[in-house]
Amino acid sequence: MGLVPAPAPGRLRKLAGSALADITPLRTSAHFRRIWFGQSVSSIGQQMTALAISVQVYALTKSTFATGLVGLCSLVPLVAFGLYGGAIADTMDRRRLGLFGATGLAILSTGLAVQAFFGVHQVAVLYAVVALQAVCFALNAPARASMVPRLVPAEQLPAANALSTVSMNLGLTVGPMLGGLLIGVWSYQAAYLVDAVAFGASLYAMWRLPSMRPETVAHTGDARPPRPSVLDGLRFLRDRPNLRMSFLADLAAMVFGMPRALFPALAAVLYHGNAGTVGLLAAAPAVGALLGALFSGWVSRINRHGVAVILAVLVWGLSIAGFGLARHLWLGLLLLAIAGAADTVSMIFRNTIMQAAAPDGMRGRLQGVFTVVVAGGPRLGDFESGTVAQLTTPTFSAVSGGIACVAAMLLLVLRYPSFLRYDNRAPTP
Repeated sequence: MGLVPAPAPGRLRKLAGSALADITPLRTSAHFRRIWFGQSVSSIGQQMTALAISVQVYALTKSTFATGLVGLCSLVPLVAFGLYGGAIADTMDRRRLGLFGATGLAILSTGLAVQAFFGVHQVAVLYAVVALQAVCFALNAPARASMVPRLVPAEQLPAANALSTVSMNLGLTVGPMLGGLLIGVWSYQAAYLVDAVAFGASLYAMWRLPSMRPETVAHTGDARPPRPSVLDGLRFLRDRPNLRMSFLADLAAMVFGMPRALFPALAAVLYHGNAGTVGLLAAAPAVGALLGALFSGWVSRINRHGVAVILAVLVWGLSIAGFGLARHLWLGLLLLAIAGAADTVSMIFRNTIMQAAAPDGMRGRLQGVFTVVVAGGPRLGDFESGTVAQLTTPTFSAVSGGIACVAAMLLLVLRYPSFLRYDNRAPTP
């Protein structure tokens, strides 16, 4: 038998390069590069704070329900202000709105450090700060995300979204692990203080941007911009089944398949661990998501974005169900990492669908809806999984949630079959 010739070194380098994330947007756009770096640094701090709040609430209450309630406390203001913040982003300077939201988040992180330093130990205070954080995030995120199509050309949007996913998952990976370390070695206030300082990078990036008024407002030059209308964005979605389906797919994954509120209980009861174990569980999906984003060079060659989203959500649900059945920490972490990689694929293509199929004058409102879904879905999922775990067991909550995610996704495909035919070469909202 003849030997198969080994690939030439040049071909191997080419294959490796095509598999890695495309960094062209970072090379060609200084503004996108600064926004990306600032978001990466501040995301690490935000995730440290999220872990610290979760661990602090569980330490004070010993209740998965109370821990899951953290998500509900941020959900209501996130929905209300996320939709309105997106509408505002379509009528005013998006740079200014982003600066306002990032400043508010930095101040709130400082407040959390103060309450921890003085030993307030009041869950109600933590719930209130979480609600205010949701308000600031809901104003900042639509403004920041709706800038991206103005910073890079259309053909670079999939690569830019993949890089944004790398940024987010750097925070989700490094943040919980560093947060768990700081909590264990020092205290809650150390994690909160690092978060407050980290926002400086995001504020600097926003400050360096030029004015980013929406095109419809900038072209008219009207000193009195139109009144922001949330209803206009919802009406736009009503007759755009592909955009609507992209949001519903993520809701199915996050509401039913989000096990985050279960991590403190599973770490203590099932794995006999501590805050460090909680950090590992929280970081595992992000590790998978980060690897998925780092090796996302192939996404620009995929045109059937609808099919990609559907498959990714199904893999997420099955992985979460498997995590619920796992009895060894290493296996649980592996399944969470697989789920995270699938979530990255889903997010890249869902974001690209929205940015490619929506006009600039509507992007702020749709980014507001996107923010509500992406950030609000997991918080509602926290409440759902925490409640089910309180009524049954954390294991049952994780397994049933993953199965429910798969079932919901299949039902959505039956309801919106056109999503299977969505093609990025001819984006149809």
